Amino acid sequence: MKFVISGAFQPPQHLVKLAIAAEEAGYEALTFSDHVVYPETLDTPYPYTEDGVRRYDETSQFPDPWVVVGALSAVTTRLRFTTNAFVLPLRNPFVVAKQLATAAALSNDRITLTIGVGWSQVEFELAGQEFKRRGKRADEMLELMRKLWSGDWVEFDGEFYQCRKLKMTPPVPTRPIPVWVGGISDMALRRAARNDGWLSDLQTSDEIIECIGKIREYRRALGKPPECPVLASASDAHDLDGYRRIEEGGVTHVLTMPWAFYHGLTDDIEKKVDGIKRYAEDVVQKMA
Repeated sequence: MKFVISGAFQPPQHLVKLAIAAEEAGYEALTFSDHVVYPETLDTPYPYTEDGVRRYDETSQFPDPWVVVGALSAVTTRLRFTTNAFVLPLRNPFVVAKQLATAAALSNDRITLTIGVGWSQVEFELAGQEFKRRGKRADEMLELMRKLWSGDWVEFDGEFYQCRKLKMTPPVPTRPIPVWVGGISDMALRRAARNDGWLSDLQTSDEIIECIGKIREYRRALGKPPECPVLASASDAHDLDGYRRIEEGGVTHVLTMPWAFYHGLTDDIEKKVDGIKRYAEDVVQKMA
């Protein structure tokens, strides 16, 4: 089992120290959450709480994940980077393909794209993107982006995107960029099965294992190996026994904020670094 640190809501000025500490302590990756703006009033409910209220507020920080990856890849050599989750259909696929190819080049292919299809209609309107059918657009975007990453001449005639023959160079990733999918709806699980991995929400161990079972069924139906990477946040797994249970259920990566176990959700960067080191000794090394 591998351990991934959530960089969600962290001040940008803390991220370099967090990345260096994570790499030195043996963590697999660092993730970054994604929103463009914080609307004061929502026009669509937040889908991951019963009352539709967001888990974060207007003070929560969302630095651009690919700008962050470019900076942190310069101060690390092994640590991977991903998103939890990048709202893909909020963007233009040609621009995103270029951003990720550049991030892959700067990091020596240490990135994974973990996507969601979004839920905030007002953000889509501000970005000039259609909110309806965003899942279908995301699927087409991934198809187009993979072609662009090939380095070959690309012609595309999709339902939403078209282009005459063109190349996207430089840079071209030297290895395929893995695409994981976040979400707990049936459509999200099916999309994860079609791609390379799955990101859970903050769920119980049983809920996560149930979702993994569905993804494996969908992958078998597609003629794919049933197992795939799973990055999970289990609300009831906080010790070695809990982690071993979800590992047996198919979880390959645990998403965590290590300092919270020792110092709470502190704003002190030194306490965060201390928590990263202590959690590595107490959990990461023993699970490895």
